[in-house]
Amino acid sequence: MRSPLPRTLRGQLTAGLVILLALACFTVGIITALALRGFLMGRLDEQLSASGGRFAASLEHEAEPDADNRPDTRGQAESTFGARLLNGAVTQAAVVDDATDHPLALASRDRRALAEVPADGNGHSIRLSALGEYRVTAARGDDQDTLITGLPLHPVEETVRRLEAVEAVLFSTALVATGIAGALWVRISLRPLQRVTAQATEVAGLPLASGEVAMPGPLPDTDPRTEVGQVGTALNHMLGHIEDALTRRQAGEERLRHFAADASHELRTPVANIRGHAELALRHHGPVPVQVRHALERINGESQRMTRLVDDLLLLARLDAGRPLEHEPVDLTLLILNATDDARAAGPTHHWLLDLPEEPVTVTGDAHRLQQAIGNLLANARTHTPPGTEVTVTLTADRTGVSVDVSDNGPGIPEELQPEVFVRFARGDHARSRSTGSTGLGLAIVHAVITAHSGTATVTSSPGHTAFRLVLPAGVVRPGRRTDGSGS
Repeated sequence: MRSPLPRTLRGQLTAGLVILLALACFTVGIITALALRGFLMGRLDEQLSASGGRFAASLEHEAEPDADNRPDTRGQAESTFGARLLNGAVTQAAVVDDATDHPLALASRDRRALAEVPADGNGHSIRLSALGEYRVTAARGDDQDTLITGLPLHPVEETVRRLEAVEAVLFSTALVATGIAGALWVRISLRPLQRVTAQATEVAGLPLASGEVAMPGPLPDTDPRTEVGQVGTALNHMLGHIEDALTRRQAGEERLRHFAADASHELRTPVANIRGHAELALRHHGPVPVQVRHALERINGESQRMTRLVDDLLLLARLDAGRPLEHEPVDLTLLILNATDDARAAGPTHHWLLDLPEEPVTVTGDAHRLQQAIGNLLANARTHTPPGTEVTVTLTADRTGVSVDVSDNGPGIPEELQPEVFVRFARGDHARSRSTGSTGLGLAIVHAVITAHSGTATVTSSPGHTAFRLVLPAGVVRPGRRTDGSGS
């Protein structure tokens, strides 16, 4: 069940303040009303005692009323009630009305209520059917009768209700004003915490996984005497450690990139020399022992593989260094057609299918690198799926961008390997990669090239279906027509 209280700290503090004030007002209101009612009851009892029961005593002479023995209403307030009981039965009852007495007919339950009033001279509250709530006192008369005098409670209740109404208005106004003022005060008091939250959110949105990261400056609210200041101090220390760790990591990555680039440059010449000498030896017209020829062929094959590895490392080093790519119109449809023809020639045992739009799609970018990225995806599908696999290349374009999907119905990529398919030197089968000459950099180059074009490369795979998707944003897409006259 969802709590009715707000979820934010500011809302909870404001709500708590208003709730506590409401409880205090409610308590004060109840105590004030009870105190006023008790005070008015005491005044009413004093007034009954001061009357001396004259009005009730005068009722015992009203059996034969005449001018000389009427009830004594002198000094009696209007609505004063009087009754005479003899042997527990009411013999006379009257009420003062406009300074005169007015005989009163009582119901049976009223008579029982009057008979139960103790003759102790203290005030008691009863309810009379015809008159309502009354405060009465009972005393013994001279004729062994009981004389009851009462005053209405209506003025007391009306005064208490009026006080309650005034308190309700005042307390409601105070609660509203306190709620508004409290919300503003809490908002001002929590500004340092909001700055802490904003900075933590900013840091959480930074690309901390890779690359150089510019950390925000330290928080100014670091007063150790406050809880928010303690949080700010801890956050500043944490951000300092994170920045130091990121700086060290970035320096290590830069050194590794420089090493890869320098090593690749240095390796190109000796690898090319080894390959050249091996090819030259294989062209020798004289008799060459079979074992020597086999060794030379192996040297030539491994040197070719080493050349591809060096070229891939150099390309990644250039992309990591942020070197600009070509920025020219590229007929993506023609590029896919050519890459698929190359894949079909390299893998005739696979079934290669195309799903292209009727109109050619032109983007702005580096044609050579884009063709290399698509070619790597097709080579990956050919290398890691058995003969007879269907590989489909789909090209779609709309206002949001263009996407190239390379899907196959092969065995799929194990789930635990999918997050690492674009990582450098990641391989699902090391033995197969060596036998096929794979460097483990093909998909890493795909990711780096597409990222350099401000796009994304993703993969989804399950048994019987694997799909790689390259997405280029709308900013690099523009309609175009091929200039070579070839169709799609």
